[in-house]
Amino acid sequence: MSQLVFDEAAAKQLEVLYRIRDAVRRRRLVRDALAAATGERVLDVGCGPGFYCAELIGEVGPEGVIRGVDASAPMLSVAVNRCAGHANVSFAEGDATSLPVEDSSFDAALCVQVLEYVPDVGAGLAELYRALRPGGRVVVWDVDWGTVSWHSLHPARMQQVLRTWDEHLAHPSLPRTLSPALTAAGFDQVEMVAHSFASAEFDPETYGVALAPVISGYVAGHGGISEEEADAWASEQQELGARGEYFFACTQFCFKATRPR
Repeated sequence: MSQLVFDEAAAKQLEVLYRIRDAVRRRRLVRDALAAATGERVLDVGCGPGFYCAELIGEVGPEGVIRGVDASAPMLSVAVNRCAGHANVSFAEGDATSLPVEDSSFDAALCVQVLEYVPDVGAGLAELYRALRPGGRVVVWDVDWGTVSWHSLHPARMQQVLRTWDEHLAHPSLPRTLSPALTAAGFDQVEMVAHSFASAEFDPETYGVALAPVISGYVAGHGGISEEEADAWASEQQELGARGEYFFACTQFCFKATRPR
């Protein structure tokens, strides 16, 4: 497995990706599920460039507290700048399986498209459980990459690209086992909602189109895919879009759970 490197270049790429319409929609769905209230303490595990932290400021208000944790220093630098001027928002570098936070110190926590990168999911969920107060709630969001349906006139190449993309993940289909994993970690009231991200138009504001350059950049030089083949894959998607033949769909899953009182 060769994971993505979340360096300065990746931070800039995600800064653009997280502004698209589908990303805004996803953040709204996550925040609705979390239902942060005025005065609450909220933990964002794998906060990346800080979009959730910045948007949650208005929900917890000046009496609330937001803590962002990420393993990438370049990501944290972007997040700090995004939330500058808000004394109730802080950030720390740390791993999802060893959070730099005190026990039972948060009312709510979110972890969006992070655990699919974590080899020991149980350890990550145990840390979320530890960080929450009794009665605290968590929202975990991940993608089942096995649900991707992506049209191509070269299906064998498409499958090779998707198989190679899966290699950057510890768990490409993590949602299939998240409900029992949350229960095993001690959570109760586990709920799951599926959300489709699909488009039949080559629209840069949609998830598949915006993600394609990230995928192309990763698979080039991996899994037997040359840079020329990766470029040809990306170019075909643009050509299909120009002819009105583009199609992409995937399913993303939102899990809610509570630490028992």
